[in-house]
Amino acid sequence: MKIISLFNNKGGVGKSTLGYHLGHALNEIGKKTLMVDLDPQCNLTICGIDTEELHKIWLEEDEFVDDFEKFNANNELLQKPRSIHFLLKPTEDGLSDFDIIPPPVELAQNLHLIPGRLSIHKFENKLAERWSGAYQSDNLAIRTITKIREICNLYSAKYNYDYIIIDTSPSLGILNKTIISTVDGFFIPAQPDMFSLYGIRNIGSSLNLWQREFETIYNLISSDKRTKFPEKFVQFLGYTIYNAKKYSTDKNEYDLAQAHFSYVQKIPEVIKEFIKESNRVHLSKEQIEQPIGGDAVIHSHNTFPSVAQSLNCPMWEVPDKYSNLYKNNRDWLIEREIEPINQGSYGRYRETKEKYIAFAHSLIERLNNL
Repeated sequence: MKIISLFNNKGGVGKSTLGYHLGHALNEIGKKTLMVDLDPQCNLTICGIDTEELHKIWLEEDEFVDDFEKFNANNELLQKPRSIHFLLKPTEDGLSDFDIIPPPVELAQNLHLIPGRLSIHKFENKLAERWSGAYQSDNLAIRTITKIREICNLYSAKYNYDYIIIDTSPSLGILNKTIISTVDGFFIPAQPDMFSLYGIRNIGSSLNLWQREFETIYNLISSDKRTKFPEKFVQFLGYTIYNAKKYSTDKNEYDLAQAHFSYVQKIPEVIKEFIKESNRVHLSKEQIEQPIGGDAVIHSHNTFPSVAQSLNCPMWEVPDKYSNLYKNNRDWLIEREIEPINQGSYGRYRETKEKYIAFAHSLIERLNNL
């Protein structure tokens, strides 16, 4: 099992949409996958489940997220899916962990989700408060820093996942420092612009700082506590251009406007300069030069992702899901104000499946070398 994350220092690059469709694509090729939403914006969660279902999950947790000491091993609550913040709450409050693991949300057979929650900033605050304690080998500090990885390992032990995907916010704050530093690999969804170049520079500089901090902590703690951390620091898996406008008239390999293509051409050199070689040792020279999956997911799908999100399904399932709802539950479509879908676009919706599967295969090739 590998734990991976998507990360970009810039928001609005389609990271959650890509993560959601990557999870479905991995599932399509037989890889059992769990997605964990640690972005406070919860976009990955909103892609996966209806907002009414999410509201019900949050409502059941509200009392205990405000004051977890009121929670008294309520087994009924632990029999249903819980948000990632609820799972982190015993650690946040320094209390005993659950005896059982609540089930994840099942998005499809062998594709599961642990939903996000807007209140995750409370756990981030505790991370900040306790961080210095890790240098003194404080048990609660170590437990807080390693809890996200421990939760991933606990779920994998029970459900036997091939991959766990963690979605993140664009921040370089302490929550993302902890996530990125304790997963096995991460990749950067980027857009072909100046911000992506600076974002990669920022991430590379932060990785250097974070690695020094983790290595210091690692050298100060006992061998037993070291087992809670990954055996080696996170590896960079590469980048992909995502949600870029296609210009068929421009003669370059990715069909991008020449100004955008020029930014893409600069990305490999920025990677080599700012992400040190020890954090990308498994990548070949060709893999550094090329986006993950080549041009498989580079170009925008226009409104397709929004329609898919409103139906809580990947883009390639939109035609079948919409047709089924139109025949059998038209009121559901009306209540959610979902506009009629032009049947002439059904083919292009379905074509997205092979593109994301190609992307998933390319990512797996890189993951296999970790």
